[in-house]
Amino acid sequence: MPKISVIVINYNSGERLRRCLDCLAEQSFTDFETIVVDNASTDDSAKAAEACPLATELIKSKTNLGFAAGNNLAARRARGDWLAFLNPDAYATPDWLETLFSATLKYPFADAFGSTQIDALDLSKLDGAGDAYHAFGLPYRGHFGWPVESLPPDGEVFAPCAAAALYRRHVFEKLGGFEERFFCYGEDVDLAFRLRLMGGRVVQVARARVLHEGSGITGKRSDFTIYHGHRNRIWTFYRNMPTPLLIGLTPFHIAVNIYLLIRFLFCGVAGAYLRALKDAVCGLPAINPSRLAIQRSRKITLSALIGELTWSPLKVMRRKADINSAALPQRDAAIPTPPD
Repeated sequence: MPKISVIVINYNSGERLRRCLDCLAEQSFTDFETIVVDNASTDDSAKAAEACPLATELIKSKTNLGFAAGNNLAARRARGDWLAFLNPDAYATPDWLETLFSATLKYPFADAFGSTQIDALDLSKLDGAGDAYHAFGLPYRGHFGWPVESLPPDGEVFAPCAAAALYRRHVFEKLGGFEERFFCYGEDVDLAFRLRLMGGRVVQVARARVLHEGSGITGKRSDFTIYHGHRNRIWTFYRNMPTPLLIGLTPFHIAVNIYLLIRFLFCGVAGAYLRALKDAVCGLPAINPSRLAIQRSRKITLSALIGELTWSPLKVMRRKADINSAALPQRDAAIPTPPD
């Protein structure tokens, strides 16, 4: 049985999928399987999985399942102890899997690991160093746009970005996988929030690196991205925030939504954002049963959760990563070499 199952969700990725799989074929760590789910692509991108020299299982869906359901489908077929989620527009360095697996040995208490994302179009800049979650219900990718030289060392982070992340398989299954109603965007933060509520921990691994285009397929300011990203952001806040904090923080959450509406009016994408707000609010009754189940299973204390959230508005404005390196034991020790 492979140690790691690498899962890639493809939808009209063009040559990106080929480059992604070619990078996996060059990994120094070889004890892994690769599963590609093609979400009814209309281009020829799925042929890359068939032609790749790397042994790859290709699952062809007749419909577009979305990122969440597609990953869940592949996870049910996976055989590895660990699930590595990788976007088709993310290109792993040759030691990516080796570094992540070594981190599981160095930090055995952690259930999920994040990767350093470098802007594939500007190698001097970071595309992300873990996801932070501001208490007002605003997730953001830490150190987005910062110089590569500013990358923080390994440390605990609120959530790994699922563009290139590693999850303990049995924990992923226990959490129920990604929330499929999200379809795409924000499901990784929602999953990590549920992991945090169960007492799980996440480590951001500085040396595990991928080059990432960042919404290279869906577009950074497309209606699709705006709609799903912000609808799911509201659902994540409502589903996961414990009741005392939900009551106290909701006025600030509403204020954030109003601020974003004004901002998007000037950007010309207010229509998609207003649809997101409408559908998010209208969908709350359907979301409520999952909220109740999540809160009933919460193990973390409120004080501990408060310490894991980002509170500084300056960090959000600067996109500064919120990584707690001091929380890691033996953080100065060398990463061990994984066994053969």
